[in-house]
Amino acid sequence: MDYKNIEESQLAMTQLMLPSHSNFSGFIHGGFVLSLMDQVAFACASKHSGHYCVTASVNKVDFLNPIEVGDLLTLKASINFTGRTSMVVGLKVESENIKTGVIKHCNSSYFTMVAKDDNGKSVPVPGLVLNTADSIRRFARSMSRQKHARQRMESFGASEFKAQEHIQQIESENARIELTSAN
Repeated sequence: MDYKNIEESQLAMTQLMLPSHSNFSGFIHGGFVLSLMDQVAFACASKHSGHYCVTASVNKVDFLNPIEVGDLLTLKASINFTGRTSMVVGLKVESENIKTGVIKHCNSSYFTMVAKDDNGKSVPVPGLVLNTADSIRRFARSMSRQKHARQRMESFGASEFKAQEHIQQIESENARIELTSAN
């Protein structure tokens, strides 16, 4: 099996945020940022695998700080985990105010990318060389995130889900339960 060092596929992209990227509040539109994140994740995963890749899932995107028109937006990507045909790309997004030099962490996210051949079939990807405690932590965190996602899907699948087990918890939330006899 082939293995690659994390640094071989790491990359960063910086782009000036323009008025055309803003939403009605005057800040940069989250959808535009997500599109840039997807492009950087694609480039990082494709560089690692040597194949074009598709986005299989995006894990949790929290917008921590607004991005303003005129900021420089830097997106940093790194492979955190490799499976047989998939990779988890860790992304960090930072904005920099050109005038003040202040850098803000805007969000971090994890994109699961799958390598594809020319016929659209999934292909094996090189493994990852873990050579720091931080790289081991990121790999292990990705394994844990995948395990929890599988457990969530199993627990809340339509055939396994038991509504009665959740009603009391839901009643304390901003919802009203009005079950009909057909349910």
